[in-house]
Amino acid sequence: MSLTELQLRKANLSEVPQIWEIIQDAIEQRRLEGSKQWQDGYPNELSITNDINTGFGYVLTENETILCYAAIIFDIEPAYEEIEGQWLSKGDYVVVHRVAVSKLAKGKGIATKLFQKTEDLAIQQNVYSIKVDTNFDNTPMLKILDKLNYTYCGEVYFRGAARKAYEKMLA
Repeated sequence: MSLTELQLRKANLSEVPQIWEIIQDAIEQRRLEGSKQWQDGYPNELSITNDINTGFGYVLTENETILCYAAIIFDIEPAYEEIEGQWLSKGDYVVVHRVAVSKLAKGKGIATKLFQKTEDLAIQQNVYSIKVDTNFDNTPMLKILDKLNYTYCGEVYFRGAARKAYEKMLA
């Protein structure tokens, strides 16, 4: 699977049912791995609809088949304003949330490709920092962040729970 075949684009509202199915599979995968992440009713269909309505919902597709969903946010993440630790930068950044890969594409490096495409998108928008957080027990995501040279910066809090925070400088 080459990167040329994969396209990162904004999601459409008509794709919410398909995206929600991918998210539900990811929620179940997290549960099977014994994780507490995404086991509290979030994210849900409304999260996805809101992402798309605000222009933050993106899909990674191959021949129009949705392989991965993520919220890619070119805006301030309020939870990131207070970090126990220190970010690498203080300027503009893009946030990646709610990454979920289709069962069709599991184990094919699709989430890694999503992050690579997000880096390209950020640079196109003259944003040279990507910030992301994940659960302490989300081993697949931790491995991706390590492989792509993200730097652990500390902890941030979402809905009362600590999350590992990472940043990557693109320039």
